Amino acid sequence: MNLQQFFDHWSIVENPFRGEEARQDAVFSRLSQLDAAGRPKAAHSDFEKIIGRLEYPSTSIVFGEKGSGKTAIRMQIARRIAEHNRANPEKKVMLVAYDELNTLLDQFHQRYGGGGDIQDCLSRIRLVDHIDGILMRSVPGVVDGIIGETASGRSQDLGEHVRRTARGLDPTSRKDLLLLQSLYDRPDRAHERTAKLRRALRLPLPLPRLVWSALAYAGWLLPAGVLVAFILLKGDYDNLLWQGLFFGSVLLWFVFLLKRVLWDALAMKRLVRRVRRQIRSSTRSDLSYIQSLRQIDPAVLRSGSLPTTDSDDTRYALLAKFRQAIAGFGYQAIVVVVDRVDEPTLINGDANRMRAVVWPMFNNKFLQQEGLGIKMLLPIELRHALFKESSSFFQEARLDKQNLVERLTWSGPTLYDLCEARLAACLAEGAQPIALLDLFAEDVTRQDLVDALEQMHQPRDAFKFLYACLNEHCSNVTSQEQSFRVPRLVLESVRRQQAERVQQLYRGIGPA
Repeated sequence: MNLQQFFDHWSIVENPFRGEEARQDAVFSRLSQLDAAGRPKAAHSDFEKIIGRLEYPSTSIVFGEKGSGKTAIRMQIARRIAEHNRANPEKKVMLVAYDELNTLLDQFHQRYGGGGDIQDCLSRIRLVDHIDGILMRSVPGVVDGIIGETASGRSQDLGEHVRRTARGLDPTSRKDLLLLQSLYDRPDRAHERTAKLRRALRLPLPLPRLVWSALAYAGWLLPAGVLVAFILLKGDYDNLLWQGLFFGSVLLWFVFLLKRVLWDALAMKRLVRRVRRQIRSSTRSDLSYIQSLRQIDPAVLRSGSLPTTDSDDTRYALLAKFRQAIAGFGYQAIVVVVDRVDEPTLINGDANRMRAVVWPMFNNKFLQQEGLGIKMLLPIELRHALFKESSSFFQEARLDKQNLVERLTWSGPTLYDLCEARLAACLAEGAQPIALLDLFAEDVTRQDLVDALEQMHQPRDAFKFLYACLNEHCSNVTSQEQSFRVPRLVLESVRRQQAERVQQLYRGIGPA
């Protein structure tokens, strides 16, 4: 008998236990839909602690094994935020997915030669690099929405009448948005988008730049005017006054040109090099930064707002500017989700490399910012490393204030309820409800299933266990036998095999 015949007998239209990765799991997607109380139909018992109150976002730090549901929690956070934003358009929460670290780490590695020791390179990552990375993932989406470049699908929802709202922002917020775009926009066409954003915000070019440009490029009119006056008044070539006026006006024009073409260019290039040296995860060129920052008011450039040093105060100020600017579009808070830190090519699951990347973010000032919640979904290997740290590290991180979940655990009864919910979600419309226990022989009790699932520890392995039970049973009977319940012998045999596989996985000597 094949598995489809088994499912057809029970009116199951989709395999409930096939999904092993939440991102490609259609059943999980249906179960993540919110019920009348605004909660997912199937979620981990710690989910409410992790997400907290979206009106006042807080930090949560979660450690979990592979397959324990970290990615599922990330997706459920995204769905909850989307629902919250639909219900509260004036009190929205911006979700920043800080989980694609490949680009950031690759660029960082290239900055240090690209061929050196990877561990040494990653150990140079600072907290300010992560703040830059967060801004690089949040600013472009806002810019997309304002200038109308929504084809990429990465723009933020800024509500209706976006241009009108943007122009209605206070002057400081509009200038801050332009500054943030000039620093943190995507590398491709960033300087072109600066001009588009400036026009959308109805910000003029800096007055000092316009004045100096006018003096430099129209300054030739001054000596030309002296010549015209000399001709009209039939001046004497030997007259020192006329000579002084002419050569003085030429010299003045030359000074204007020197200031505009050489001095300003060198000063801007020097400034851009300092900025580019600090924003180490960006691939933008000096020329791109120059063309963007030329459109910023020189007073802003001189105010200390640019990240020209490794001071975290400047980055916190830029984050505050961003939060203030997006408040005009109805966003009152930001939630940053850190996930999949073990997946980048340069890390490849190495615990020491993950530690080098993640540890700078364990800073209480960073984790406890008003209006900013950091949700860190981390591999269990980092939990083992965490508890080897010194007391000074814990004093700085203040994990007692961060809604810490030391291990994302699933009990047998919880896994049973989850699997039963998945089974119900896969029944044909109008079919008679069935329980998970109905799929097993009469001598199998609910407690037998709960005990077996307890040994699986987490959803991914629980699904593998149940799938193996059904598959093993179907392979042992013919379709003519009409045997549609898994016997106890098969359950016990598969339980032993899967429990051994899970233990080998935990000891690092077996595949997932």
